[in-house]
Amino acid sequence: MIKRVKERLETALEDWELMKKSSEDEAEECAERFERHFYEFIDELKHWYQHLDQPPTTIEEAENHSEIKELMERLPAPLELNFLTELELIMEGEEQVRYD
Repeated sequence: MIKRVKERLETALEDWELMKKSSEDEAEECAERFERHFYEFIDELKHWYQHLDQPPTTIEEAENHSEIKELMERLPAPLELNFLTELELIMEGEEQVRYD
């Protein structure tokens, strides 16, 4: 199951790189694509987390969990805070409402 999380992350990271290189005309479309794929990654992470036998109970435990740590190492610095915020919401069992 973690393989699917990693695949979704790779897609989002590819979009992140495209977004950084996009022209002004392409910027909005690239940003929307990145956002969609980032949240698909988060949704897959949530699904994986909910199926762990012993999920981390604190954000510190989560940051030290080997698979989560590996994901965090792949994230560009500007995305780390967003990721941690989403991870906390997952751990707290809160449903995130997203507006398109």
